[in-house]
Amino acid sequence: MIAYHDNEWGVPVHDDRRLFEFLILEGAQAGLSWEIILNKRMGYRAAFSAFDPARVARYDQRKRERLLADASIVRNRLKIAAAIQNAKSFLAVQEEFGSFDRYIWQFVDGVPRKRKRGQGLPTHTLESDAMSKDLGLRGFKFVGSTICYSFMQAVGLVNDHNLSCFRYREIG
Repeated sequence: MIAYHDNEWGVPVHDDRRLFEFLILEGAQAGLSWEIILNKRMGYRAAFSAFDPARVARYDQRKRERLLADASIVRNRLKIAAAIQNAKSFLAVQEEFGSFDRYIWQFVDGVPRKRKRGQGLPTHTLESDAMSKDLGLRGFKFVGSTICYSFMQAVGLVNDHNLSCFRYREIG
């Protein structure tokens, strides 16, 4: 967890494949701890074709059944189905906007939000509410506002490091 915090969490991500990875992992986290998901991340990378959305979108029933039997990931039928549906929706967003990056960063006007002194950590914001609603309208699953806010934190759409944390200053 320390290495994840120090090297990844909150660092702005603009690579579509990495954004897809975090979207799937955040959805998989629903009801679980991030530590569980982080410990299974390599399993997810192997099971979900290195998070190639075009490949994941083509998964058939046979592949779904193999995923349900794969102990290296969270074996939840709804979350697996959501990952496949989200890959299809992700591709549609890429087609419409040119990249998922261009689409997702519009929710913060292209600039990461920063936590202000004395401000606690929210579980959702107006931006995550809007993101959740829009993703849902586009067919995405497991994208409630709290999941979207966690996604925003992970990929640097918001900088929620403590103000005294070295990463807060480094990320800016």
